[in-house]
Amino acid sequence: MSSARRPVRPVTPGRPLRPGSVWYASYGSNMDPARLRYYLSGGRPPGAGRTFPGSRDRTPPRKSVPVELPGALYFATESPVWTGGRAFYDPQAPGTVRACAHLVTEQQFGDIAAQEMYEPPGADLDLTVVLSEGRHVLGPGRYETLVCPGYLEDVPVLTFTAPWPLSAVRHTRPSPAYLRHLTAGLRTAGAWDDRTIASYLSRAPGAAGNWTVEQITALFPVSRAE
Repeated sequence: MSSARRPVRPVTPGRPLRPGSVWYASYGSNMDPARLRYYLSGGRPPGAGRTFPGSRDRTPPRKSVPVELPGALYFATESPVWTGGRAFYDPQAPGTVRACAHLVTEQQFGDIAAQEMYEPPGADLDLTVVLSEGRHVLGPGRYETLVCPGYLEDVPVLTFTAPWPLSAVRHTRPSPAYLRHLTAGLRTAGAWDDRTIASYLSRAPGAAGNWTVEQITALFPVSRAE
């Protein structure tokens, strides 16, 4: 990954684009390239409780870059895989979310989103609303709301989250295994040092008061070269 954080230009309402490629901005476990690979190639990640069918196009992302998005990260609900809170993104809350943006095709983004929604991949998403308005609620469940926080190099940045704001849901403690994927992804991005990453995650609702900076730092591998 490039280590330089990229500026994300805000969405201009009413300005639809027709992308062939999009930046998939992951702020959760898919920041870790090893985890994202299963959404593209298929298979069962170590320790996971489900097998991913993968995407129609199994090509790796053309590139991945660190980005900072307007909004806030929080942990909520209970993951049957991780036995703890999942990461969600509230683009309307104050703050900054650190993420990894993966350059993928529009089709790949749709297949990744489908798997996060527990739907079979294979249907192309209609991105007209999210690209013109910045948000499109597809359903009431987790990760069923598409968000376009802006553009990077004139390519739309897209992600998905829950339809509710962080203030409307009970926050839950993320598990050590889940946080390891988040720390691995943020470390691989190369834009933030370990202390900054641990401090950022420890402040997120759900982790705040449950995880200290020192406890999260201890989740990192001893050597960056690993």
